[in-house]
Amino acid sequence: MAKKNIAKKDDRKEELKRRRGAPLVTPSDLAPKASKDIAGGMNGILADVFALYLKTKNFHWHMSGPHFRDYHLLLDEQSDQIYAMADPIAERIRKVGGTTLRSIGHIARIQRIKDNDADYVDPLDMLAELREDNKMLAARLREVHDVVDEHRDIATASLIENWIDETERRTWFLFEASRHGDPTGH
Repeated sequence: MAKKNIAKKDDRKEELKRRRGAPLVTPSDLAPKASKDIAGGMNGILADVFALYLKTKNFHWHMSGPHFRDYHLLLDEQSDQIYAMADPIAERIRKVGGTTLRSIGHIARIQRIKDNDADYVDPLDMLAELREDNKMLAARLREVHDVVDEHRDIATASLIENWIDETERRTWFLFEASRHGDPTGH
């Protein structure tokens, strides 16, 4: 009996060692090409989400002018919403068998949203730049939606559809917040 228990423990130890050395490939019914295509597209989105999050926070922190409070709060709300996308995107990549971004350097290599390191940006220029970045993100989400549709990945498609709606809402708010009212009241 004691030999059997020792043998079972040894078998478990060997199994644990084997698992530790196994690649990070989550089992999926998706074909390897589908997993690669979806993970690649979603990693691009994830890099853009991090870039847009940081730019939105940058502008939130450096906002000034007569509409400071409104713009400051708007960008804080938007940055929270953008940041909330990151973990579900990364987890979706892992669920389909891919691996996610691993560093700031990795983000920098694949992000498509440009950074803004200027010492000063006019508040209306901040809103306009973020509006265009959000429009770009919505377009890229649609591109990846086409990829996931092609591979019949309904779960990722569903998430992307919600993120497109949120991104279009941010774009709309940034557009309306930066418009000059009609002085005649028309």
